[in-house]
Amino acid sequence: MLKYIDNFLNKITMYRITLYVLLFFFGSAFTLSIFKLLPYTPVDLVASLLIILAVSFVFNVIFSFVFEAPTNTESIYITSLILFFLITPAQGGVYAQFLPLASIWAMASKYIFAIGKKHIFNPAAFAMVLVAFTINESASWWIGTPYMLPFVVVGGLLLVRKIRRADLVFSFIISSLVFITIFAIFRGSNVTNTLFFTFRDSAFLFFAFIMLTEPLTAPTTKWLRIAYGILVGFLFTPSLHIGAFYATPELALVVGNVFAYMTGPKEKLFLKLKERVKVGADTFDFIFQKDKSFSFKPGQYMEWTLKHRSPDTRGNRRYFTLASSPTEDEIHLGVKFYPEPSSFKNRLLALAPGGEIIAAQKSGDFVLPEDKNQELVFLAGGIGVTPFRSMVQYLLDKKEKREITIFYSNKTVADIAYKEVFDRAQAELGIKTIYMVTDQKEKLPDASLHSGRVDAQTIREEIPDYLAKQFYISGTHSMVDSFEDILKSMGVSKKNIKIDFFPGFA
Repeated sequence: MLKYIDNFLNKITMYRITLYVLLFFFGSAFTLSIFKLLPYTPVDLVASLLIILAVSFVFNVIFSFVFEAPTNTESIYITSLILFFLITPAQGGVYAQFLPLASIWAMASKYIFAIGKKHIFNPAAFAMVLVAFTINESASWWIGTPYMLPFVVVGGLLLVRKIRRADLVFSFIISSLVFITIFAIFRGSNVTNTLFFTFRDSAFLFFAFIMLTEPLTAPTTKWLRIAYGILVGFLFTPSLHIGAFYATPELALVVGNVFAYMTGPKEKLFLKLKERVKVGADTFDFIFQKDKSFSFKPGQYMEWTLKHRSPDTRGNRRYFTLASSPTEDEIHLGVKFYPEPSSFKNRLLALAPGGEIIAAQKSGDFVLPEDKNQELVFLAGGIGVTPFRSMVQYLLDKKEKREITIFYSNKTVADIAYKEVFDRAQAELGIKTIYMVTDQKEKLPDASLHSGRVDAQTIREEIPDYLAKQFYISGTHSMVDSFEDILKSMGVSKKNIKIDFFPGFA
């Protein structure tokens, strides 16, 4: 069942699944209002959402023009829907002024309150904090009702599974529940009832699933995400206050955003295309000039934004691994083009030298271990070879020898990318690459090429002491799952398997 869900999720970008989940929440609330299970009419809900969407869209266009910054339509819809669930729907004109003001502040946070064109705060949370301080109105978090709870749980879990941020969500939930329990004990409250009402209040889970996980304002590495979750969980505690000043969920998130900004990557690169080189069948290496010095670890990825007209359902943002090494003077981006590519990839392929793309959110823990004596095995499928190209090129440039064996699987010989890098690494550093070709029936032209798939027998034959190795796996989700299943069947410990993952693979 989970594999069917993953197959569905893998076809949709992270931002699109977020939008779909929020629309699912809206549809659920609209249906509940028809049956009078919510204290708002369907007209109240529709009117409120339309006000927020209209104001957000207009002011986003204005801010984008004034600050000459790229915009993303999906982002407008997502922020608007989140605001919709935080502010009590307009009823006969009540809250009518509150809705536009919050929408304006949310859009402003992406442009005015940004450093290097990188916004720091969750837009909806920041808007609620400013509104509270300026006109003394606060978020109602009206989504926090038992009737909405089942829908929030289902949609939220789907989103968290898509973006693989369970570490962040669970650290927040555990932290907040621990501190809520402690405060309940000190107040003499019934702990069981307190925790029951906390979970029954779907705003708690809505906050965790939807707002906390926003990628642009959350940390990008595992341990910082866990620290972030613990910090926000503590600040989320309803009884936490200094004098008459009480913490609110939105303030907790804004403070957490500051922590994420202070501890995370701050680069936002505006890169110019230098050239495009074909490195495999339907695979191109896009080489960009750096606009400034930029450091990263081999194997990390970034979010890439490419402005183009009429983006399709997959949007104008993608996550790609940096195929280049930090030692190189250019940024390399390896991209595989499949039949019926997205509008993003079509625009990327048509990009002329000098054309611009934006890269931000340097992320990822899929990097070389600090222990240089750790023996490694890389399992790459197709374009999943890009992080290994980054690592191997780095080792070549540094003339650093490590005990590494690479299994690189492709359908045909023509699909093999960056072969010259891996062949050079074998000659200079002793890094062995085993090229596996799965679908080609013709005789293979090179003795270094092998027919068939990477299976348990192949791994045992090539690496008899495989249980002592650390395995790195990168490729499509289905290929990663297949390689992981093979290793587990061979008795390889989960702690010795490292998987390349970044949100929004589609």
